[in-house]
Amino acid sequence: MLSPILLEFFERELLKLKEEIGLYVEESAIWEIRPGISNSAGNLCLHLIGNLNHFVGSVLGNTGYVRQRDDEFALKNIPRAELLLSIDQTILMLKNILQEIQEADFDKIYPQEKHGKVVTTRYMLLHLLTHLNYHLGQVNYHRRLI
Repeated sequence: MLSPILLEFFERELLKLKEEIGLYVEESAIWEIRPGISNSAGNLCLHLIGNLNHFVGSVLGNTGYVRQRDDEFALKNIPRAELLLSIDQTILMLKNILQEIQEADFDKIYPQEKHGKVVTTRYMLLHLLTHLNYHLGQVNYHRRLI
């Protein structure tokens, strides 16, 4: 079954995100931007949380989450503890929703188009996992640069 595998990978990557955010010696460095760096680790963290809560939580799980995408990049200096709690809450949301998805549901059309393209739920969840992994790499790079 795909659900337990996806959950394992989402949880693994989100726990790694928690680790990365926790490894910043100075909490303020989470939000630092230097020349050549477009986004801080804090904003990437907010973006990943918002992305997953929207596309999995709201769209698949009907959680009622309302995404404020612009805030994911505009907000600054959210305390580290709040970021870490939000990651934990996102893991819990994923567990609750992914364990309810039946194997046949993965081949159904995802309720929203992805950049104007009709995709399956399987496609969208795999896309979200690779999106998470891509930005996790950016957070790791940001931390080592700062």
